[in-house]
Amino acid sequence: MAQMIFVNLPVKDLETTVGFFGKLGLTTNPAFTDDKTACLVISDTIFAMLMTEPRFKEFTDKDVADASKATEVILALSADSREKVDELADAALASGGFPAGETQDLGFMYGRSFQDPDHHIWEVVWMDEAAAQGQS
Repeated sequence: MAQMIFVNLPVKDLETTVGFFGKLGLTTNPAFTDDKTACLVISDTIFAMLMTEPRFKEFTDKDVADASKATEVILALSADSREKVDELADAALASGGFPAGETQDLGFMYGRSFQDPDHHIWEVVWMDEAAAQGQS
């Protein structure tokens, strides 16, 4: 079985956040979704567990970070092309997301960032692996 990752993120309004990611073409797994948690399917092995802040608080004794004031994590997703990077970042901004930094263009690597409705930072990155390794 392939290793999977489940990133747990606190959200203020579950319906708003699920709707935002739905506009980016992502779906939820209904088997792991209820009125307090939504399992956002990013790929066959990557999931974001979007939890209302009270539900998220059940898993930790620490304060829940206010992502509009402090960065607790930057989530990076790969894309198949520069165009796909732009497509996803543009869709995020058009769907209620917020800007999060400048476009990074290193030739062999291209990336853009956005913040979701809860201000979690997402990077979308394309990389020409052969060029990155000096094998043009």
